[in-house]
Amino acid sequence: MLFTSPVFLFLYLPLVLGIYVFLPGKWWNIWLLTASLFFYAWGEGFYTLVMLASITANYLFGLLIERGRRKGTMKPLMVAAVVVNLLLLVGFKYANFLVNSLDVLLLHFGVAPLYLAPVHLPIGISFFTFHALSYVIDVYRGDARGQKNFIRVALYVTLFPQLIAGPILRFHEVADQFVRRQINLPLFAVGVRRFLVGFGKKVLIANTLAVPADAIFGVPPATLSSGAAWLGVICYTLQIYFDFSGYSDMAIGLGKMFGFRFPENFNYPYVSQSIKDFWRRWHISLSTWFRDYLYIPLGGNRVSPWRNYLNLVIVFFLCGLWHGASWTFVIWGLYHGVFLIIERPVVSRWFERQPRFLSHVYTLFVVMIGWVFFRSETIADAIAYLRALIIPGGRNAPAETIAAIHLTTDVQLAILAGVVGSIPWMRYFGERLDSMSLTGGARTGIETSLNGALIFMSLIALTQLAAGTYNPFIYFRF
Repeated sequence: MLFTSPVFLFLYLPLVLGIYVFLPGKWWNIWLLTASLFFYAWGEGFYTLVMLASITANYLFGLLIERGRRKGTMKPLMVAAVVVNLLLLVGFKYANFLVNSLDVLLLHFGVAPLYLAPVHLPIGISFFTFHALSYVIDVYRGDARGQKNFIRVALYVTLFPQLIAGPILRFHEVADQFVRRQINLPLFAVGVRRFLVGFGKKVLIANTLAVPADAIFGVPPATLSSGAAWLGVICYTLQIYFDFSGYSDMAIGLGKMFGFRFPENFNYPYVSQSIKDFWRRWHISLSTWFRDYLYIPLGGNRVSPWRNYLNLVIVFFLCGLWHGASWTFVIWGLYHGVFLIIERPVVSRWFERQPRFLSHVYTLFVVMIGWVFFRSETIADAIAYLRALIIPGGRNAPAETIAAIHLTTDVQLAILAGVVGSIPWMRYFGERLDSMSLTGGARTGIETSLNGALIFMSLIALTQLAAGTYNPFIYFRF
């Protein structure tokens, strides 16, 4: 049930919100848990039991670890909890990948390959597994107490605004919100505005650019001209950002409507001056999760340089694998890890002496090349696509017209809007308004104009949905 689907917008959300605001506060968690389980079961049906099994297991682990604090048995329980969660994730997400990779080796040595029927991938399993791990790790570290209230743990994992695509919440940061929270008109209004911003980003920019991106990446790379290949990369670069950040905006906005405050997940990553800066701005909840729960426990940067580099490689290997069961994702993760290593002793010092524009161009180029691996189905496809980016012309004359075919007026406007939307000009505008100390009437007029523009944008987006335009969502497969 996409946030941008008519069923969600005109049936599910009004019903859930309408009942929620009239319920006594003590029933809020139960109602939201019921609604969230229905939201997940709408798409996953039977496999909702997998998520419920994960929640139950981690709820029990939390209680046992809390009790083991007094008996000195926390560590074995923590290890068991991590193993159970990882086995669940590996079993459903990586089993086919591991068997297929092993079959390549077996065939090389003349051994009969193994066979494993395709395993269903439950939607959002990476996200709800990381939420569950955050809970038991926080209890183990003493950052949170093991919850006796099953409803709170279950709602933390299943809360529908963040269930499918985050932001990834830390239990210790939001635990109090499951005990007490308030809903009020100002917070609700902020939530609605934030939701509409994400809705516009997803429908008007990401969906529009998904059409040429998918079409161009679907063409055999050997037949692509350089112009068409670069158009595909540019469209995908903007598509994935506005698709994912738009969904995060909608999730944060929905959270505010129900009285929750979720952490920010993006901070204009395409204005970054380095790959390190990029990962401080891109999918913040994931990068900080890996930092706090893996990188720092491995020693972080408090160890020798070679060990620090190894830690970075491990983290980004797993970061790539988290995104998908494919070697292309692994290469993408390692690619970013290598650039983080290179930047530390070499590039960072060199760029300190260069114009900021140069470091920005370098970062964008590295990121865009990385997206080729992220988007390609196989490593061979990615390499062939990179070759098309570099070598002018294609081998097939019709492919020369691909760029012209897909560079329609709508796509040009979406690219322009994407470039403008990737720059924090609205934040600067807001700060300028605050510094100007405008009178009530003037401020009200500006805010009314902005709200009107937001409503107009949303109406156009709704028109697009009503016309049945392409409406994919990249991060559902993670």
